[in-house]
Amino acid sequence: MSAPDNRPDGSPASDGSTPDVDAIKDEIEATREQLSRTVDELSARLDVPARARESAARAKDTAVETYRESPAAVIGGLVLLAGTVVGLVVWRRKRSARHVHAKAVHAKGRGRKR
Repeated sequence: MSAPDNRPDGSPASDGSTPDVDAIKDEIEATREQLSRTVDELSARLDVPARARESAARAKDTAVETYRESPAAVIGGLVLLAGTVVGLVVWRRKRSARHVHAKAVHAKGRGRKR
């Protein structure tokens, strides 16, 4: 008697025997494992909060690494950023104050040309 032919479709082998039941079970188990890995990968891709945390952790690691390599450049960049933010705040306040002043003058009738 020859060894059974392991056919995935369950059709009889050329010698008339049926596929090995253990081989079919092994194939089913391998398919389940592959499907499980695929579902896990899709779940990870769809988990937006976890992906955001992972991205933030990578950004933090990059920032720390950059600081360790060149602290002066990082400090200089932060000072420049802080100066820009302060400059924008001052500029917007002055601009806002001019608008308030212009509206007050116009409301009193002094802003009209005669």
